[in-house]
Amino acid sequence: MRRLTVRRESWPLAAAFTISRGSRTAAEVVVAEISGDGAVGRGECVPYGRYGETVDGVVAALEALAGEVASGMDRAALQEALPAGAARNALDCALWDLEAKRRGVPVWTLAGVDEPGPAVTAYTLSLDTPEAMGAAARRQARRPLIKLKLAGEGDLERVAAVRENAPEARLIVDANEGWTPEMVEPFAAALAALGVELIEQPLPAGLDDALGPLPHPVPFCADESCHDRAGLAALAGRYDYVNIKLDKTGGLTEALALRREAEALGLGIMVGCMVATSLAMAPALLVAQGAAVVDLDGPLLLARDRENGLSFDGSTIAPPTPVLWG
Repeated sequence: MRRLTVRRESWPLAAAFTISRGSRTAAEVVVAEISGDGAVGRGECVPYGRYGETVDGVVAALEALAGEVASGMDRAALQEALPAGAARNALDCALWDLEAKRRGVPVWTLAGVDEPGPAVTAYTLSLDTPEAMGAAARRQARRPLIKLKLAGEGDLERVAAVRENAPEARLIVDANEGWTPEMVEPFAAALAALGVELIEQPLPAGLDDALGPLPHPVPFCADESCHDRAGLAALAGRYDYVNIKLDKTGGLTEALALRREAEALGLGIMVGCMVATSLAMAPALLVAQGAAVVDLDGPLLLARDRENGLSFDGSTIAPPTPVLWG
């Protein structure tokens, strides 16, 4: 018989991490662990207040399914039992990991995708003053892709400071819903002149229609506006890319399906993450293969990662070992 164990963990960050909605000093994660059939499968999620999630709520939702997991719940049944979100992500990834270990084959084989190779991730600069972000960019100037957290007023100065201090790096920006509709057109034009390659979620989710008639000198990427396949068709013509995060899709199962459908609609693919450990990044690496933008730098922002974590060579991530996941 299978047994589900749920635990909460707190992982200190190397430095405070700030976006338009606030700041944090630790990554608060929930781990689902399923033991049975001579194997153990694990999955990690990050409950996110923006989506009405809490650590307590996610733990409770997972523990409520202990009986179904013990009785052999599979991934298909899980999609019906929980909505897209952090709780389903942890359990879905644990079921993938368990099946791979029980059958002695890698997850990528089970998923019917190519064997993953290394991926180059963006490195994220926390929201701060232009001076502080410029100094941070100087320290990270050798990274090939830098992502800036933005918030609205002062953003052009922030990006200019980063560009000055990291002249060779590719730049993408994430407003985390922090702009107003009036900012989008002039800001996008100015950011294009600074060589920015992607603008993530400029407006609050729900205001997506405003983006349709505006020029896109820099492509727009939906993050908070894109969770799973259900709302995907409404994004076409407003966004150029979608940011796929397993904590939004509710796990690897839906993330793979979302990527296929997004590509069929002509949308570019970004694969992102919440700030978390390597256990959360490992399944996302399967979705990230061949994506235009990979943003799986969560472990680089921690004071320490979990044992047997992903191997980073600068910004290049090696695929996970089975000891970690999959």
